Amino acid sequence: MHKLDTITRKIIHELEQDGRLSNIKLAERVDLSQSACLRRVQELERAGIIAGYRAVIDRSKLDGGFTVIVAVGLVRHQKDDQAAFVKAMAAAPEVRECHHVTGDIEYILRVEVADLQAYKQFHTETLGTCPQLSKISSHIVMESPKDVG
Repeated sequence: MHKLDTITRKIIHELEQDGRLSNIKLAERVDLSQSACLRRVQELERAGIIAGYRAVIDRSKLDGGFTVIVAVGLVRHQKDDQAAFVKAMAAAPEVRECHHVTGDIEYILRVEVADLQAYKQFHTETLGTCPQLSKISSHIVMESPKDVG
């Protein structure tokens, strides 16, 4: 793990707020020269601390405004079963996030689809065809007052 100084933490914070921030603006905000700021950002990228940049999409304005958090339990806790499940979820475009967690379930998914009918289709045709699953608990998101994208 890299030891980060105050300025580097500020750079990370600013880029988390706006990944499209120009180097000129970023340097001003963290009180560095442009060249020094650029070197730090490039080092963060090389080190993998900045893993990439992306657009945050408001799915409600497209066809994916219906979000469901799904808790999934596996029948067996074996490496092959986990790998098969992860592969199936990676292939499912509706699955926006897949987290392997501790506790009485193995995975938490964030699923985005157009509506309840589309979720039913995903539940039946994707989750319902995974032989590794022992339980599925679906939680419909009504609102996300804090969402970092």
